[in-house]
Amino acid sequence: MIPLKDDNPTSSKPIVTYLIIGMCIFIFVIQLTSQSYRTGQLFYSYGLIPSVLMNNKQLPIDLYVIPGWLTIFTSMFMHGGFMHLIGNMLYMWIFADNIEDSLGPKKFLIFYLLAGIGAAMTQVLMDTQSQVPMVGASGAIGGILGAYLINHPNARVLVLIPFGFFSQLIKIKALYVLGFWFILQFISSGGGVAYAAHIGGFISGVVLILFFNKKSNKKNKILKGPWG
Repeated sequence: MIPLKDDNPTSSKPIVTYLIIGMCIFIFVIQLTSQSYRTGQLFYSYGLIPSVLMNNKQLPIDLYVIPGWLTIFTSMFMHGGFMHLIGNMLYMWIFADNIEDSLGPKKFLIFYLLAGIGAAMTQVLMDTQSQVPMVGASGAIGGILGAYLINHPNARVLVLIPFGFFSQLIKIKALYVLGFWFILQFISSGGGVAYAAHIGGFISGVVLILFFNKKSNKKNKILKGPWG
């Protein structure tokens, strides 16, 4: 089930969404020009390594570039390959604009980074001794999907369902598309994918959007006053 677009118009341009997509693409292009990308050293220097973040291991001096805590953020904007980047940016393009539209640019950026932190820490706590670097926007985007599920469960999403040589385009509710995505993270394994980060990001997004929604509703009530 591959989402292609949603029928959920916005009232403003998602500037931060475009900026994040642009940054991810730009950084990926920079990666491709780096010799350390081809050797894999780039991922050890800027990717999130659980054992390094938790001070259980130390990077060799030739790989140490930034403090471990900073890799939580640098890893969010890096990707391992073209398909990794394209898949993440597709989900970002479809679902992030509506979340930014409801939160506003500043709050959306805070939301995105907090969801990314929640995703990263979930993966780290699953194996604090891991020496495998984690990169990608998947965790933070998982947070966006969780928020979308809460705020727009009935929005219609155009999805491609492949059946070998025969594929079908259908529109179904976001509730089912995102619910399927979430369940898939539990039953999938292997392939070097940080599924725990996806799950952690999704749950972080659900919790965060409920908090932001509550704050927004409270602010609206204050602005309207007791007379409505």
